[in-house]
Amino acid sequence: MTYSNTQIFLVELIGTFVLVVFATGSIVYDAKLGGIYGTWFAAIAPFAALIFGVYSFGKISLAHFNPAVTIGYYITGHISKIQILWYFTAEIVGAILGSLFVMYFIGNDANLGANAPNLDYPFVLIFSVEVLASALLMAVIFTVVYTKGLKGFSGIAIGGIVGLDILFLSFISGASMNPARALAPALFSGIVDNLWLYWSAPFVGTSIVALLFRGKFNKK
Repeated sequence: MTYSNTQIFLVELIGTFVLVVFATGSIVYDAKLGGIYGTWFAAIAPFAALIFGVYSFGKISLAHFNPAVTIGYYITGHISKIQILWYFTAEIVGAILGSLFVMYFIGNDANLGANAPNLDYPFVLIFSVEVLASALLMAVIFTVVYTKGLKGFSGIAIGGIVGLDILFLSFISGASMNPARALAPALFSGIVDNLWLYWSAPFVGTSIVALLFRGKFNKK
């Protein structure tokens, strides 16, 4: 079944909204409690959101919820050039609505959950880690799409790699992997100094993996 761009727009907006509410809301909520849960809580929340998003909307939009993932799908030929605009708009609007929801219903602690790199590390390492985290996400997505088509354990695998990236890499780069997720809380909290990192490294990571997978999909 072929879905319209309007249907894709709607589910991408909803999916990104849910992802941002869970990913940033968990950080804000934990901060309000004095940080009693820590990184594992920030890792498991987007894991749960992505399980919901992939199984609910994967067959309609391929469950991007992330502009960097959208570019990866474009490189492999899954979506057209004009669809990039639909996806990007839905993802950014969804993320903004998600941050507004967090702000008004959860709180504005921890800069609304904005990503932040650990500047105790060299910026070359920070950038590289963010590229790596995004590349791992894209690799898992393409692997399940190529083998299972977002069925079976695909939602668990995709949500799982995001959770693992956050758990093991966020202490260096912030592990955003998602320009839309990084943009919304940064804009509303005014913490935009490092936003360029999250609007460059994720695209590099997903594009590298997409170029590696492009031949596999073209052969199918």
